[in-house]
This record gives sequence, structure tokens and C-alpha cells, in this order.
Amino acid sequence: MDFDHSERAQHLMANLQRFMQDKVIPAESVYYEQLVHSNDWREWKVPPVMEELKAEAKKAGLWNLFLPDENYGAGLDNRDYAPLAEIMGRSFIAPEVFNCAAPDTGNAEVLYQYGSEGQKKQWLEPLLDGEIRSGFAMTEPAVASSDATNMEATCEVDGDEVVINGQKWWTSGAGDPRCKFLIFMGVTDPEADRHHRHSMVLVPMDAPGLKIIRMLPVFGHLDEPHGHAEIVFDNVRVPASNFIAGPGKGFEVAQGRLGPGRIHHCMRAIGAAEYALERLCQRALGRGAFGKPLANLGGNRDVIANCRMAIDQARLLTLKAAWALDKHGTFGAITDVSAIKVIAPNVLQMVVDAAVQIHGGEGVADPQLSRLMGMARVLRLADGPDEVHRGLVARLELGKYKPAR
Repeated sequence: MDFDHSERAQHLMANLQRFMQDKVIPAESVYYEQLVHSNDWREWKVPPVMEELKAEAKKAGLWNLFLPDENYGAGLDNRDYAPLAEIMGRSFIAPEVFNCAAPDTGNAEVLYQYGSEGQKKQWLEPLLDGEIRSGFAMTEPAVASSDATNMEATCEVDGDEVVINGQKWWTSGAGDPRCKFLIFMGVTDPEADRHHRHSMVLVPMDAPGLKIIRMLPVFGHLDEPHGHAEIVFDNVRVPASNFIAGPGKGFEVAQGRLGPGRIHHCMRAIGAAEYALERLCQRALGRGAFGKPLANLGGNRDVIANCRMAIDQARLLTLKAAWALDKHGTFGAITDVSAIKVIAPNVLQMVVDAAVQIHGGEGVADPQLSRLMGMARVLRLADGPDEVHRGLVARLELGKYKPAR
């Protein structure tokens, strides 16, 4: 396997690093000052500094870096995009600045790979231009959504329309005032085999019968201006042409969506872990107790060494998964992708916890470390909980040793 990044990727890495240092990091405090903090998501507004940064990023050629097609994006494969995602992971606002934020990236990949020409024109192009945003509606409150076959929401064919009913939650991005459509996943044919019952459908946010109930808090934060919505779909009707790839193709589309998206998540988590380790080391050297720097107290040097080794291991495993995904496709990289989905968030959680610990009381009050801790814990559930991915890795490993029938 080859972990070397192309000359083009290295050039983008240098430019991205410079843009982050010169533009994004200094703008973070302005972004949070401009946020509208309200329990009513309808009052949320996009901080003006975000649109300014997006315009500068687009002008600098640092735009849609995640898409492998040069007609739509940067034309990078997963291995070359991975270090860019890591650089962006050092800032909460950076992915959106470069139009590389979830769930838009996953939705764009779905439309790019499976969308019709009409769907691309109507939804993909404005999404890639940064004019609109989107959401993804799959998880349901009434069932264990770690098993997608439990899904109860429906999207049934009625003539030349699709009728959508059900309740979804954790629909990330739905509170954003720029969110114009959702990709909804539901059951179309309950009598079909378990992997052909479901479909994905494009649903405009202004469709009659779509009602946002609330935004769900994440450890007390509503994640404005994007939010994570609980939504009721009550006889929502959209044209049958809004099916993505056709009825019954939901699982096929989902697998194509999740592979690259997990690389993105994991590399951003590694970038965030690097930031947390940097904060940890600065505190360990700059703060003293009992006549010594904190770095020389207790087992803090062991803690720092363990964090360094864990981050490097997670990065190498994620790059291996990216290489496997590029070379063998989603199913050829399934073990690697499931492994990193467990490893990277757990490493981030470990490093942030160590950074909080060495900061003492200041650590639990620090807004950046608090956000990172929440992000790490949520990532251990998002796109499948740790237990599901461990179970898959174990099943594939055991399968190597089963006697032939």
C-alpha cells in the first residue's frame, strides 16, 4: 500500500494550512460572537463572517475538496483528501468554510453517484456552489436505528408520487436557514428482502406535511445554526422522480455514501485530537504545581506519550482505509472502514479527556475542549455505534476460519 500524497494534494495541503492559520482560526471568535443563541431554531441566523470566509476559500481554490470528479470538486481520491480533512478538523467552523461539511458532503456524494441529471441540476449544483445546505433523515426515535432494517417510516409509491410518513430525529442540518432539502430513507416495499425494502427520496424542506418538532440538544447545546431536528412527515407527497436511483435502492445508496464519509469523519477527528494534544502539551509546560511544571508531575509524560502514539496509530489505520477504499471500493475496505470508525473517535475522546484533566477546573469550562468532548462522544454513535462496527469486524475475522461447507 502507498500512503504518499500526490503533488497536487501536497500543494493543496500547504495552501489549506496557510488559509486556516491566516483566515479561519482568527475568525473563530468572531463566528461565535455573531451566532444567535436561541432555543427557537427559527430565530437562528448564519454568522456573516462564514459567508465572507466561504467567498475567500472559493476564490483561493479551496472548495469542494472532497469530490473526486474535477468537474464538480478537486478531483482527489480518498487517500489525497484524508490529510486535508485532518487539517480542517482543527477547527469546528473550517469544514463549512471549504464547503466540506457533513451532511452536505455525504448528500453531494449520493447525488453525484446516484442522482439523475434533473436531481443534479436542481439540488447538487446549488449545494456545491454553497448557495444551499441539506439534511439527512434516517434515524428514528421509536426503534433501534443501529439496525437500519428496524426502520418504520415509509415512502410508498402512489401513481407518479411518493407518499412519505413517519418520524425521524437527529436530522442534522435541518435547523439551518439555508437547508432546502433532506434525503429521507424509509420503507417502500416491506415484503421485499431486507436489503431491498428501503429507498432514499429527496424531500424539499417546504413540502406540505413536513413539520419540525424541535432541535435536539447535544450535552445541552443545540449546535446552532445547523441543529439536529426531530421531524414528523405526515402524508408528504413528492414526485416519484425524487427517488434516488429508484425504489428499493436505499441500502445500496447508503453503502456508497458511508464509506468516504467515515474517512472524512475520522480524519477530522484526528485533526481535532492533534489540536487537543497541542493544548495539553502547552498546559503541561506552561503551568506549575508543587515546584515543577505539570509535565514533570505524576504520570503526565506517560499520558502525553500514549496520546502521541494513539493519534499516529489512528492516522495510519485511517490512511490504510482510505487506500483500500480507493483500490477495492466500499466492500473491499469494509473491515478497515469499520475499524477506523471505532478507533478514531475513541482516540479523540481519550486525548480530549487528558487535555481537560491537565487543565483542571479550567478544562471543563473551556468552550473548545467542551465542544471536542461532545463531538468525540457523539462520533461513537454517529454512522453506527462502536458495538456494531466491532461486531462486523469480528464477524469478518471469524469468517476466515470457518470450515468450508
